[in-house]
Amino acid sequence: MKKITYNKDSNILLIELSEKPIDYAEEEGQIIIHFTKDEEPVLLEILDAKEFVMNTLSSLINEKEIVFA
Repeated sequence: MKKITYNKDSNILLIELSEKPIDYAEEEGQIIIHFTKDEEPVLLEILDAKEFVMNTLSSLINEKEIVFA
């Protein structure tokens, strides 16, 4: 079952894309992407989620390009 959860204590947003087993993860700024051995994304972890979401929404509202680095 795919789901989205937010942990208030750690300020992490988890977005489950699949229930397949995780083989490895790669960190890209505030985002950690977990993959299967076949390189399929399984889980997204967004660190400092409040800041990430607010910055993303602000950029969308102001029609600015969003660059994750």
